[in-house]
Amino acid sequence: MRKLKLEELGRISVEEFKEIEKIPVVVILDNIRSMYNIGSVFRTADAFLIEKIYLCGITATPPHKEIRKTALGATESVDWEYVKDISELIQDLKKHNYQILSIEQTEGSKNLSEIELNSNDKFAVIFGNEVEGVQQEVINQSDRSIEIPQGGTKHSLNVSVCAGIILWEMFEKLKVS
Repeated sequence: MRKLKLEELGRISVEEFKEIEKIPVVVILDNIRSMYNIGSVFRTADAFLIEKIYLCGITATPPHKEIRKTALGATESVDWEYVKDISELIQDLKKHNYQILSIEQTEGSKNLSEIELNSNDKFAVIFGNEVEGVQQEVINQSDRSIEIPQGGTKHSLNVSVCAGIILWEMFEKLKVS
C-alpha cells in the first residue's frame, strides 16, 4: 500500500467544480458562532458536491482568516449567500420545492440511517447554533427533522462533525453516477 501523491488524486479546478452536477442539497448554517466550524462546513460541502451554502443570522461570512484556515479554498468553489432572516429563506426555498430538513433531536425526528431520499427532490438541510441547536420556530417551518443516533453521555456532536456525517449520507444516497 502506498499513499497517493496530490497529482494522483484527480482533483478538479474551481472552474470545473462550478460546472459539474451537484447533488440537490443546499446547506443552511443558522447562527453558527465559530468561524472554524463555518470553514469546515464549506470544505465538506465541496467534498460532497453541495449546491450552495446559506449563512444566516450571526453566522460570519467569508473572507475571514478563521474561515479560510479550515475551508482551504472551498469558499471559492462552493456557492454561498448571506441571508439575515432564515424564515424568509425557508419560505423562498419552499416556493422552489425544497424539502426543509432540520438536523435536530425532536419528537418524531427520523434516524439518519432510516431516511429515504429521492434524487428527483431538492433538500435544504439546516444546522443550528453550537449551543442552542436549531431554533424552535425553524423546526416549526421544517418538513422533517433528522437526528444522528448516538450512544455515549453527550448526545451532542460538534456542528461541523454533524454536517460531515449528514452530508456524506446524503451524498451517498443522492450522488449522480
